[in-house]
Amino acid sequence: MIRAIDRTILNFDQLGLTPTLLRAVGDMGLFAPTPIQAEAIPAVLKSADVWATAPTGSGKTLAFALPLVQQHLLQPRQTNFRRPIRTLVLVPTRELAVQVGDILTHLAYQPGLKVAVVYGGVSINPQMMGLRGGADIVVATPGRLLDLVDHNAVHLANVQHLVLDEADRLLDLGFADELQRVLALLPAKRQTLLFSATFAPEVEALAANLLHDPVRITVEAFDGHKPDITQRAIAVDEKSRTALLRHLIAENGWKQVLVFVATRYACEHVANKLYKAGIYATPFHGEMSQGARQDTLAEFKAGRWDVVVTTDLASRGIDIAMLPVVVNYDLPRSATDYTHRIGRTGRAGAHGDAVSFVTAQAQAHWQLICKRESLELTLEQVPGFEPVDEPPAPQGNGGIKGKRPSKKDKLRAAALGHRPN
Repeated sequence: MIRAIDRTILNFDQLGLTPTLLRAVGDMGLFAPTPIQAEAIPAVLKSADVWATAPTGSGKTLAFALPLVQQHLLQPRQTNFRRPIRTLVLVPTRELAVQVGDILTHLAYQPGLKVAVVYGGVSINPQMMGLRGGADIVVATPGRLLDLVDHNAVHLANVQHLVLDEADRLLDLGFADELQRVLALLPAKRQTLLFSATFAPEVEALAANLLHDPVRITVEAFDGHKPDITQRAIAVDEKSRTALLRHLIAENGWKQVLVFVATRYACEHVANKLYKAGIYATPFHGEMSQGARQDTLAEFKAGRWDVVVTTDLASRGIDIAMLPVVVNYDLPRSATDYTHRIGRTGRAGAHGDAVSFVTAQAQAHWQLICKRESLELTLEQVPGFEPVDEPPAPQGNGGIKGKRPSKKDKLRAAALGHRPN
């Protein structure tokens, strides 16, 4: 079922939270719940399954973290010798695991709950040591969680609450096998919570199969609560994008810019060209060690770097307070990814700018993104960087994601004995 947002809830103390949690929220400087928090917290406290969709930067983590910590307080564990894992939070990236873990650790500190945060890219041994004696809440990436299961360091038979944060990403093909293995280890009777900014049509059925009579909460970005993001699209030749980026940084005096590119190689290449041009730029991608990734984010937040060039690794869950500018050097693969990318700016009421470079080769794809996002943006030209390349002639379906048959489409069609369109 879909619940309407109750905008009469003005304070956290109207949501039925304990004084301990109200103090923890107050320590964070928060007193009024966001719409997703006002809707989700009462539903989670009633032990209902929840399927929640809300814009980036809307406070989804607290929307499930607060009521789940309270559930632990209201139902103390039965033994003092070992802590059975009762809450499991699955996330797609290491950075999001750390971010969610920090919030849960803050909320769980006073009640004395143990939160374990586990992810790949670092040695497994300290994480195994940290799990000796169990944990009340575990925040994990699926791959590392399964590694810990294989090492007999984690037991999931007592999980009562499962959260999929950035659920649409966890439900797509990249995580499908790992997620199914994790689900097979969990009790069938549990509370399941799905939270994300977007749910693509292809994962809707998968999401529905995980839930039992869920409370469906959809929070739209309504007037007064829409992120304050100025979006621009600039036509530019492919070979001129780095020079245009340098020009925009200098002209606008940008001092903190998150630049999205398509590949890990492009991260290194673009960051290196900017650095040689006198701009403090650094790459951020999945082939870096976890320590290097954490250092890069911390330094970027502290203002040590002017530009971080990244893949879609940084498009979800990364919260950089007051980040002023996002640039799509390469367009994202889908409209969903566009939403998540630009959602890194304009957070918590701050103004943000999102600029997309549109090459001749990418114009058809940009039109598709605009259609799906209901964008009406004029394709600008910057003096001195006017494009001369012509868009390629259409061939077949144009190779646009969403119209070209995927590998899964082809396999399904083969099984039915005909060719996909």
